[in-house]
Amino acid sequence: MLSAAGELFAESGFDATPTSRIAERAQVPKGLIHYYFRRKQDLLVALVERLPDEELDPARIVLAGDVTGSLYRLVSELDRRFESSVLLSHLLWREADTHAAVRRALQERFDVVVRQIREVISAALAPAASDGSAASGGAEDVDTAALLLARVVSHRHAVARHGDEDELDREICFIARALERPAP
Repeated sequence: MLSAAGELFAESGFDATPTSRIAERAQVPKGLIHYYFRRKQDLLVALVERLPDEELDPARIVLAGDVTGSLYRLVSELDRRFESSVLLSHLLWREADTHAAVRRALQERFDVVVRQIREVISAALAPAASDGSAASGGAEDVDTAALLLARVVSHRHAVARHGDEDELDREICFIARALERPAP
């Protein structure tokens, strides 16, 4: 039922999709939909809960002393996870303007990505900072860099566009250079 709902919501939009069409696509009686989901909006909330887990193990991602390489690995993993739910992600971005539950879920996902980027940057900078050779990126700089890169990743996923890798390369390299520059 959820797969059918997701497909139809993505095709026609939430408001333009009656539960009767969902039941027809899922090949179940309409009453069964209402048995499990009292309101059509409950289907949308259940779809939000099906998004893939965004938690990553920074130890698998971080290349000590290499912010650029670490960020490439992180973005690659986030893209891989996004690819497993393109239809669902597209649907949720589409419905975020009209449904508070979807908007909250997307904001929570964004906050997780910001936190993960911050953790990866901090871990990648740690070796350089401990020997004093580089890394002037203070906590505020790391927070700003994490927010900026999260916005780039979020935009890429919102529009399901992964074609302009040159743009992403420039953004990652810019952020890494700014954080890795030697302290004055």
